[in-house]
Amino acid sequence: MGFREAHGATSQLGTEPTLEGPGLRAAVLWLACMAQFMVVLDVSVVNVALPSMQFALDFDAADLQWVVGGYALVFAGFLLLGGRLADVYGRRRVFLWGLALFAASSLVGGLATSPGVLIAMRAVQGLGAAVLAPATLTILTTTFAEGPARVRALAIWTAVSSAGGATGNLIGGVLTQSLSWRWILLINVPIGAVAVLAALRLLPADRFRMQGRKLDVPGAVLATLGVTALVYGVTQAQAHGWSGPATLASLTVGVLALAAFVWAEMRATAPLMPPRLVRLRPVWAGNTAMLLAGACFIPMWYFLSLYMQDVLHYGALATGVGFLPHTLVGIAAARLAPAVMHRTGPRTLIVLAALIAAVGFVWQSRIEVDSNYLDGLLGPAIVMSAGMGLLITPITTTVTFGIAEQDAGAASGSMNAARQIGGAVGLAALVTLAAATAGTAASYRTVFVAIAAVCTTVAALAFALPAPHRPEAAGAPDQ
Repeated sequence: MGFREAHGATSQLGTEPTLEGPGLRAAVLWLACMAQFMVVLDVSVVNVALPSMQFALDFDAADLQWVVGGYALVFAGFLLLGGRLADVYGRRRVFLWGLALFAASSLVGGLATSPGVLIAMRAVQGLGAAVLAPATLTILTTTFAEGPARVRALAIWTAVSSAGGATGNLIGGVLTQSLSWRWILLINVPIGAVAVLAALRLLPADRFRMQGRKLDVPGAVLATLGVTALVYGVTQAQAHGWSGPATLASLTVGVLALAAFVWAEMRATAPLMPPRLVRLRPVWAGNTAMLLAGACFIPMWYFLSLYMQDVLHYGALATGVGFLPHTLVGIAAARLAPAVMHRTGPRTLIVLAALIAAVGFVWQSRIEVDSNYLDGLLGPAIVMSAGMGLLITPITTTVTFGIAEQDAGAASGSMNAARQIGGAVGLAALVTLAAATAGTAASYRTVFVAIAAVCTTVAALAFALPAPHRPEAAGAPDQ
C-alpha cells in the first residue's frame, strides 16, 4: 500500500486558500514557532525558580510540585480538545484564543501573591498551551503544501520545540537571578502581545465552516477526563507507588473514561477524533512512535538535570549551561533532517535516528558517580541529541501527510497528546525503576539502558509504517 493511498485522498471540503508569497509564509512559520517555543519553554522554565517561589509565597513543600504539575497535567489533558477546536472554529480564531489565554494567565500568575493563585494560573496556562500547541502545527500543515517546503517548515518547528524544552533551565536561571522569579511568567506578556498583533496581520480570516460547526462535547469531556486522570495517576505513582490508592483510582478512572471515549467516538456524528484517522496506519503507528519517543527524551532532561545537580553539584544556572550541547546539536540535527529524509525517506530516517539515539543512551549508561562533565556527559550528549533532532521531523511528516484540512487539528492534537502522555508515563516508570535499583551509579545505568531499549522499539515500530512516498515530495532541495 502506497503512502498516499494509506492516508486517502485529501478532501477539498472546507479548504482555505494557501498563503501566497514565500515571504508571507516564512513570517507565518516564525509566528507559529514563536508560539510553540513559549508553550514548550513553560514546561521546564519554572524548575529553577521553585525555591524563590517557595520563599516569596510561603509554599508548603507538598504544594510546590503543582507549580510544574498543574501546567503539565492540564496541558496533556486538553490537547485532543485543543486540536479539534481549530478544525471546528478556525485556525486563526483558535490560535488567537490560545495566545490571549496564555498571556493573560501569565500576567496574573506573575503578579500572584498567594500559592493558590499561582497554581491556578499555571493550570490556565496549561489550558492555553493545549489550545495553542496543536494550532501552531495545524497552521503550518495548512500553510505549506506537502513536499519540500512543508518538510523544511516542520524541521524548523521541531528545532524550535527542542530548543524551548532544552533551554528552559537556562532561561529560567538567568531571569530568576537577574530580575525575579516573576519574570519567567511576565516575559510571556509582551511576547504574546507581539504574537497577537502578528497573527491579526499575517493569518487569513477563517473562511471555511465545518458542517454545523458542532463540537463533540461528550467526546471532549471523556477524552479530557481520561487523559487527565491517566497522567495524574502516573504522577501519583512517583510519590505513592503504583499500588497506592490514589494511583489506582486515577488510573482506573482514566482507562474507563478513555474506553468510553472510544465507544462514543464510534457513534458520534462529528467525533472529536474521527475513527477514520485512527484507522490510518501512518497515524496510529506514527502516534505510537511519538508516544515512545516522548517516553525517551522527556525523562532524559529530568535524569541528566538530577545528575548535574546532585552528583556534579552544579547550580541551576550551571545546569542550564550544561544542556547547551544538547540544545545546539538537537537544533542542528533537526535542520539537517529534511536533507537526510530526501535521500532516505521518512521511514528509514526514523529507524536510523532511533538507533543513533539508542547508541547515545547506551553510552550515557556508562556514567559513574566520579565522572565529570567532559568524560561523562559531553560525548553521549552529542549522539543522543543528534538522534533526537533527526527523529521528530520524519514522525511529524508521516502523521500529517495527506490529512484533509478539516482533520488537521485532530491529527495535530493527537500527536502532541501522544508525546506528552509518553513523557509522563515514561518518567513515572523510569523513576520507579531507578528507585528499585540499589546505588546511585547503578540507577542511572539502569535508566539509560531502559531508554535505549525503548528507542530500539521505536526503530522496530517504523517498519509498521507504509512505504515512503516519493523522495521529491518529502524534502527535496529547491530547484
